[in-house]
Amino acid sequence: MLPGVAYFLLFHYGALAGNVIAFKEYVPFDGLLGSPWVGLGNFQRMFEDAAFWDSVLNTLWIAVLQLVFYFPVPLGLALLLHTLTWSSVRRFVQSVAYLPHFISWVIVVALFQQLLGDTGLLNSGLSGAGLHTVDIIGNPDAFRPLVVAQVIWKDAGWGTIIFLAALAQVDEQQYEAAAIDGAGPWRRFWHVTLPAIRPVVVLLLIMRLGDILSVGFEQMLLQRDAVGPQTAEVIDTFVYYQGIVGGDYGFAAAAGLFKGLVGALLVYAANKAAHRLGEQGVYR
Repeated sequence: MLPGVAYFLLFHYGALAGNVIAFKEYVPFDGLLGSPWVGLGNFQRMFEDAAFWDSVLNTLWIAVLQLVFYFPVPLGLALLLHTLTWSSVRRFVQSVAYLPHFISWVIVVALFQQLLGDTGLLNSGLSGAGLHTVDIIGNPDAFRPLVVAQVIWKDAGWGTIIFLAALAQVDEQQYEAAAIDGAGPWRRFWHVTLPAIRPVVVLLLIMRLGDILSVGFEQMLLQRDAVGPQTAEVIDTFVYYQGIVGGDYGFAAAAGLFKGLVGALLVYAANKAAHRLGEQGVYR
């Protein structure tokens, strides 16, 4: 365990000390000690910046859509895979479903552009048939459903792993007893499967809420220019353009710290809610 512990201590907990630049007018050449303190000045500028609130609103919209439409998909896919009786077929389907997770976002976005872009496969077919073409990739109104569809295609299969492990722990005798008592597939799912995997679902939901403001930096950055920052700017890309591109490191660190604090509060609140509902949650 020591290499893993060292990794988290150095690159996660140790890196938290760098958040001090959120309270400084940080200049890399002057270092942490030489840069002047500005107190809450960076946060005041951040809260007064309309572009920041636009990025927050875009982040929330995409996060809610992903939570509603993406989160149930791995569970449903895991239930379908669990019902397959032929192990060879199940292993094949699992392998095919896992594969997109290992494809980089650069390739995924390029694939969607080749399919749905202005000169993509869809428009080539429509144009050849004499029909009106549509540029889905460059349409701001279609951007949010598009990014959710991309996440589902890429990570839904990978997300089934934990659910399949939880389903494998369900006692088959409970299904047999329920079937003998006359319970159909839906009642067996509602009264046997769902209670057995409910702690796992709650745990993953809490963890998802803690990471809800991270909606995919690479995915958004690669498609930001196609629809414009008004639609595709999220907190992560806002931090990137303000800090790395613009050189305003203190201001960007303040925005990143704000995102982290909101995520921590969401985890704490969701965990408390889980305790009130009788679930264990992430911690006691």
